[in-house]
Amino acid sequence: MEFVIQETPVEEQSHAPRPAWLKVKVPLGENFSKLRGLMEHKHLHTVCEEARCPNMSECWNAGTATFMILGDICTRSCGFCAVKTGRPEGLDLEEPFRVADAVRSMGIRHAVITSVNRDELPDGGAGVFAETIRQVRRVNPSVTVEVLIPDFRGVEWALDVVVEAKPDILNHNTETVPRLYPAVRPQARYPRTLELIARAKRKEMATKSGLMLGLGEHSGEVLEVMNDLRGAGCDILTLGQYLQPTRDHLPVDRYVHPDEFADYRERGLAMGFRIVQSGPLVRSSYHAGEQIPG
Repeated sequence: MEFVIQETPVEEQSHAPRPAWLKVKVPLGENFSKLRGLMEHKHLHTVCEEARCPNMSECWNAGTATFMILGDICTRSCGFCAVKTGRPEGLDLEEPFRVADAVRSMGIRHAVITSVNRDELPDGGAGVFAETIRQVRRVNPSVTVEVLIPDFRGVEWALDVVVEAKPDILNHNTETVPRLYPAVRPQARYPRTLELIARAKRKEMATKSGLMLGLGEHSGEVLEVMNDLRGAGCDILTLGQYLQPTRDHLPVDRYVHPDEFADYRERGLAMGFRIVQSGPLVRSSYHAGEQIPG
């Protein structure tokens, strides 16, 4: 899923103060307030808001928004993410219809659909993903749809349920390098992530993944993951700076300079990725509407 940061960050435990290139303005304005009010009225969550994403105004004005379905309580306890961990209660089967209507009301041209992890469900929530894709398309025939899915615990038939709904892009974030998985993604498995991307590609999906940098990874490890993802058939890659959401979450190890992000972009394109979005403020949905295969 998308990683979560704070709009007004904590004083991060890092080796240096936050650099100028990471200082952003809080989104404001009449249009922004109108859209936020609409989301509250429809009892919907967006990762844009939950994550206090620095690109929220830019994306919403460009006709892209990321909706978080399946509630706001996650069954996993990732070290980087501020979404609540606990035992979710039931399923809201009306949610796909409300998302579709919100896409219409907001004038969205590219809808990104993600979720918390729902490991207690046999399909991990795949059926609700598929129904949301179908309803968004029914109400908004010209809208393109991207899904940012959990790993469904490696259950292949659950992935098939989502693939059969034919999203335009299928995204599953790798998040970090394998050495850091025990702290960053303790309930996830790096080989499972690669296999999900590979299976989706074999099913002729446009595939996408992303990493956070600044958690303690080394550049060689980042390049190895990029090679692994490209070998699995990943088409689109996003690389962004990790920011600590609260003092209870993993500290920032370092702030990665924009020049290093630019270097990763060039190396990724040389590896054969179709698109590489790489920069301190890049998030999974950054410029997502421009990534649809031609």
